[in-house]
Amino acid sequence: MDKLFISCALPYANGPCHLGHLRSTYIPADIYARFNRMNNVDTLMVCATDEHGTPIAVRAEQENKSPKDITDVYHELIGNDLKACNISLDSFRRTTDKRHYEMAQEFFLTLNEKGYIYQQEIEQLYCDNCQRSLPDRYVEGICPYCDSEARGDQCEVCGHHLDPIQLKEPHCLICEGTPHPQKSNQYYFKLEEFEDELKDWINNNEHLPKNVKNFAAEWVNEGLKNWIMSRDMKWGIPIPLDDAEGKVLYVWGEAFIGYQSSASQWADEHDLNWLDYWNDKTVHFIGKDIIYHHTIFWPSMLMGKNMKLPYSVIGGGYLSLEGRKMSTSKGWVIWVKDFLDKFDSDLLRYYMVINAPLDKDTDFSWDDFQRRINNELTDSLGNFVHRTFTFTHKFFDGKVPEKGSFDELDEEFLSMIEQLPDKVADEIDTFNFRDGLQEIMTTCKFANKYFNDKKPWKAVKEDIESAKTCLYLSNQLVHTLAVVLNPYLPETAQKIRGILNMPTEDVEGFMKFENRTPLVCWDEAKEFLDEGYEINKAKPLFKKIEDDVINEEKEKLYNTLDEQEDDNMSNTISIDEFGKVELIVGQIKEAEKIEKADKLLKVQVDLGDEVRQVVAGIAKRYSPEELIDRKVIVVANLEPAKLFGVESNGMLLATDSMELLTTEGKVGEHIR
Repeated sequence: MDKLFISCALPYANGPCHLGHLRSTYIPADIYARFNRMNNVDTLMVCATDEHGTPIAVRAEQENKSPKDITDVYHELIGNDLKACNISLDSFRRTTDKRHYEMAQEFFLTLNEKGYIYQQEIEQLYCDNCQRSLPDRYVEGICPYCDSEARGDQCEVCGHHLDPIQLKEPHCLICEGTPHPQKSNQYYFKLEEFEDELKDWINNNEHLPKNVKNFAAEWVNEGLKNWIMSRDMKWGIPIPLDDAEGKVLYVWGEAFIGYQSSASQWADEHDLNWLDYWNDKTVHFIGKDIIYHHTIFWPSMLMGKNMKLPYSVIGGGYLSLEGRKMSTSKGWVIWVKDFLDKFDSDLLRYYMVINAPLDKDTDFSWDDFQRRINNELTDSLGNFVHRTFTFTHKFFDGKVPEKGSFDELDEEFLSMIEQLPDKVADEIDTFNFRDGLQEIMTTCKFANKYFNDKKPWKAVKEDIESAKTCLYLSNQLVHTLAVVLNPYLPETAQKIRGILNMPTEDVEGFMKFENRTPLVCWDEAKEFLDEGYEINKAKPLFKKIEDDVINEEKEKLYNTLDEQEDDNMSNTISIDEFGKVELIVGQIKEAEKIEKADKLLKVQVDLGDEVRQVVAGIAKRYSPEELIDRKVIVVANLEPAKLFGVESNGMLLATDSMELLTTEGKVGEHIR
């Protein structure tokens, strides 16, 4: 039997899962795992929480806790989130497990013995107040490339990877003191030695998706630099050398090994060898922000240890929220648990897959979510299945009728049913998960039209042969759907199987060892139900999402934004910062309410040389009619933003009570 090793990017144990994590990594990995298990591939899917690194250490110090206290909490929360979304992991462990420490240290020692590790004296920032060297996340300052505020490891504005020593105006996050450069010995990995081999692996690996290959090739072509493997800190895996006291492995020097240590613990529990899976076929599912690490650092480490390289690395794109970049610190985020308190996990799985190809960035919009669930899942898939079962019971006593004569439309429908399993399989096998789901939904759309055109409710009286064929074929498609939907919507697939009077299985993550072989094989999608096969009565698969439910979710989200903007207004700014604000006298020409947004008005403001559209939160203070011709003060140089899907190009100045600041100035006049 073929074997398959699937790894999911290790979630960082300093917060629960949000929708972006599910979209980029865990749902695609689960689709691929479920599909392969259904095709008789012995599949091992692993993950673990990433529990070392400076962010957790910094937070622990700031909260006067131990790092383990923090990771204990979030390991459990993350695990619960993944289970609730039916992510069928075989093994979910921790990088604080004893086995992980042992395997990470052994990996480092092997690289050292082979001559790929060396020591180098470098300059690091040292804090006299704290009396220690400061690893990257202990420092913040100004980015040397774009002059934005930046962390010691990366600037989130321009994207440059940084060394803390590069920062301008650095300060210590613990005591706010100003650190100074100081010499320190650190351990480095000879990444440069693997440049040619990496180029060959990247350029000639036909299984790497284009977005991953292009990103990796760009970095390799720029030339690789040796990579630091150590940190001066207490929280982490100690470097197992006599002269390395006080030094731990850099988190990216050991986190990758979490895939292998998680697999190793699982294999030991079941008297198996995890390397049998790794050496057959390994696929990493990650977010695109760590493509660099998984196509440069990790393969080089594997080469250094003479281990087989991954078959592929799948890098999922970013998920924005209502047109804005997601931000956990600002509360502009949807947590998985909060989502699942209101909606079934299959709805989330469907929307996250159908919204865009995995290698593209995409946006989560509450309105679009409602539209797709109602129009596609409910009206197309759910409606077809329900009509098929209902009319089978009404006209044929709940039994699949014997097929009658076939006309051209019947033959076309039959061909679509027969081709669907292979079409979906081809797309999943090549990691085109959205395309596979689209094949299913396109077939459902055609099936509804076919049903309408054949009119079995009328044909039973006028052309019984046509009615029989229609319901015979419709039941066959429903049976096929119960198989091909399983990787995408496992709970829905089991509901359909239940109505089809077939055995069902527990699809909730995580996988129990005895349930690793699925009840249904993929090839069953090509098998047809016997004439006379008895089915159960129809039950709705989905229900439509009402406007008030979506409006409540949007209001919760946008209230967070309002609070954030209120907080921002309370912050002091320098005279130089204030000088950047462009204030212009404008006159409101049009105003209207925004549907489903109680607080917002969309206004068109004449600024003299142009008319700007601005969205303002003043609907509870003003009616649209009373705003016409008012002269207002507009902040004219704000970045465009979308509020409730409507673009806003500026801001109207108002008091805390939402009373507009007005003026008698001339339209287009700048305020100084």
